[in-house]
Amino acid sequence: MELTNKTAVVYGAGGAIGGAIASAFAVAGAKVFLAGRKPESLQKVRDIILKNGGSTEFASVDSLDKDAVDNHLDNIIAKEGKIDISVNAIGIFHVQGIPLAELSLEDFNLPITTYINSNFITATAAARHMIEKQSGTILTISTPGALLANGIAGGFGVSCAAVEGLTRQLAGELGPYGIRVLCLRPDAIPEASYAGSHSFEVFSHRAKLLDVSLDELFKRLSGTVLLPNAPTLADVANTAVFLASDKAKALTATVANLSCGSVVG
Repeated sequence: MELTNKTAVVYGAGGAIGGAIASAFAVAGAKVFLAGRKPESLQKVRDIILKNGGSTEFASVDSLDKDAVDNHLDNIIAKEGKIDISVNAIGIFHVQGIPLAELSLEDFNLPITTYINSNFITATAAARHMIEKQSGTILTISTPGALLANGIAGGFGVSCAAVEGLTRQLAGELGPYGIRVLCLRPDAIPEASYAGSHSFEVFSHRAKLLDVSLDELFKRLSGTVLLPNAPTLADVANTAVFLASDKAKALTATVANLSCGSVVG
């Protein structure tokens, strides 16, 4: 299996994308540590992994709390002796559908400060341990909003661009230590919204502002892609497994464009 003998931590593991990635890592042979703010959601993912024969533990960890993240990783190192893979898949409600000129500074800043601070805290915490072992993989998550000039995404598009920039800078700094840093960039995943993701609230609010149904909003979004279908949770999870595996050992500072063609290049 691709990730046999690997130790992974997934932040936001109780969410749809984080849970899918964590489950796929476990199927691929990794010992997966689930981290997030909602123990009940983490427990559901843990139960699925254990039912399928995987190895996992969960802990309530706020990825915006540096001390909490450091302490959690120290506990993982004490148990496993290493951390091979770190994934940040957190999600928060934020405002979309309002032009920037009409958006409050607070609503604009929220996704930017939350996503970039969380990714900085979790990635650098993992990096400090990975440097000692001279190996490791750090995965971040973005969206096509990082590149698109439209979409009325509020501060979210800016936050995605920042996460991709952080990914590249970390890759440059950590490459000499054998640590790879990569980003997954899926477009909107309707399946995730209906599976309990925070994106359900985000897109529902956006649809309400546009006076359309949620299904109609997803239909409009899917009309911007080149392929006939939107990305799925399995697409993201399977790509994450590949990127975290030795099969991708030549890849770093790279964004995996899982947008089904809504952005090209």
